[in-house]
Amino acid sequence: MTDETLIRLLKLSIFFGLCLLILGIYLHNFSDYIESLGVQGIIISATSIAVGLIFSLPTKMYLTFLLVKREAEQQQHEKNNKLSSENSKLSD
Repeated sequence: MTDETLIRLLKLSIFFGLCLLILGIYLHNFSDYIESLGVQGIIISATSIAVGLIFSLPTKMYLTFLLVKREAEQQQHEKNNKLSSENSKLSD
């Protein structure tokens, strides 16, 4: 799997997690049907929030790790290019 595909998949996972978080908050605060269910309604809304957190938080950390790694590789590549150009100037 390429990095671009993995990043797109992680972003989709973050979006899905945030949607579940918003749904759980809506169900907990504004839905009369969930309130009429009593304890089961609380469990449903809490489960939605928990699953949303599971989808959103770890993927954000992994996505951040991938982006930092990519930036470090780009900086290393630029540094190597700079050193090679300096070496070619010195040899002339």
